[in-house]
Amino acid sequence: MQSNRRHQRERIVATACVGAVALAASLWISWWQWQTLSTPSWDLGIFTQLAAAYAHGSAPIVEIKGPNYNLLGDHFHPILILLGPLYRLAPSPLTLLVTQDVLFSLSAAALTWRTWHLTARWVAVICGVILAVGWPTQTAVASQFHEIAFAVPLVTFALTSYLARRYRQAAWWMAGLVFVKEDLGLTVAVFGCILLWRWWHIRDTPAGPPLRRTALATLMWGIIWFVLTVTVILPAFNPTGGYDYTDRLTGASVLTFFTPATKLVLLGLLAVTAGLIGLTSPLIMLVLPTMAWRFAGNVEFYWWIGWHYDVILLPILLIALIDATSMHSLTARLLPTKRYALRRLGVLLASASSLLVITDLPLITMTPHELTASSAIQRRAASDAIHAHIAALTTADGSEVQVAADATMLARLVDVADVCWAGDSRFTPDVVVLDDYWSGRGAPIDSAARAQADYGVEYREIYHAAGLRVAERVVH
Repeated sequence: MQSNRRHQRERIVATACVGAVALAASLWISWWQWQTLSTPSWDLGIFTQLAAAYAHGSAPIVEIKGPNYNLLGDHFHPILILLGPLYRLAPSPLTLLVTQDVLFSLSAAALTWRTWHLTARWVAVICGVILAVGWPTQTAVASQFHEIAFAVPLVTFALTSYLARRYRQAAWWMAGLVFVKEDLGLTVAVFGCILLWRWWHIRDTPAGPPLRRTALATLMWGIIWFVLTVTVILPAFNPTGGYDYTDRLTGASVLTFFTPATKLVLLGLLAVTAGLIGLTSPLIMLVLPTMAWRFAGNVEFYWWIGWHYDVILLPILLIALIDATSMHSLTARLLPTKRYALRRLGVLLASASSLLVITDLPLITMTPHELTASSAIQRRAASDAIHAHIAALTTADGSEVQVAADATMLARLVDVADVCWAGDSRFTPDVVVLDDYWSGRGAPIDSAARAQADYGVEYREIYHAAGLRVAERVVH
């Protein structure tokens, strides 16, 4: 009894420490970007506008994508309605960043907690730490909020349930992926195939028939939702009546699927993150749908780290590593005396995977000095001044002004203005906010001239500080 209490305390402490490390690391990256006005893309603005719409009980109309653009016609992610209440309590893009940080931290803690009795305790802790601060998590946090944040805990809970042989519970967790993003229906279908493979091995036991029903239901659930979302739901909400990303799958043939060499490097890095031994687990098949559309795509940033595409693969790779070294694995049957040595080697490789790309990782490149540099302080002050100025403006009918902005200020103005993307000629904004570092590639720009060229009406620059510029429409 005393021993059980001690082991339970160790489990609680280990899980709490992993979760704390994960949250601290993720929050640091998010806070650093927020304080330095670092914005890698327009995606945070898009999702902030979506959250603002859900917060007020409206359809996710995102003007950043286009006039009256319903974001459910871009990707299928109804799970993001959960952002609405959070944004209502704290209307800021920082709310989305913190939400993602919490979801990733929950996943890391859950991996440690739920595998504590399924593998060696040190393996559970190290795999939790890798999920907390490994290269896929760091790059996903640095690419800022994306819907895939909700997929990571779902996959983690599903696959740890699978390890514990709670197959129906695993299927329920995995089924939720269809509401995160349309392509994940294929991942759910592959999991159904894995459950069928597992059923084949226990088909003559009392657990066989229920598992077969669960496997077939999971397989059909994934396929039906994938077909339904891509052929019916997305076209129904999309302004063009189609699926926007079909043309991105035309850039690869059988001969070019694994070229350029960047793709092979990525595959090698993923294999090392699985400790190599993880490649022998059937769970590794779950990476195939995501890797298929990425390698078949003609967009170069699909093929390398630096965005959010790898973070959903990380729990798969780590849990496949644990599964491959379990007492019931293929490794245990073929190499029973080598299983523990292979497990140690696998965990060592997985731990070292981030070292291979360490010079590109945010926790290394984002330094405290940059937060206190005079340029960063000046840019924060300029950002606050622009936000306050636009918050004080109203149109003739008392509604919010329409502001066009590039990525730097895009998300930060959603709570005080009707925001659209700078340069989108389908709008004629009242105010244009540009950043020399983003729109001018570091060189000073004439915001009034740029706005007049984009929209065909006269603007005058009313503010310029720390590279941030504001031009207002001239009304005669």
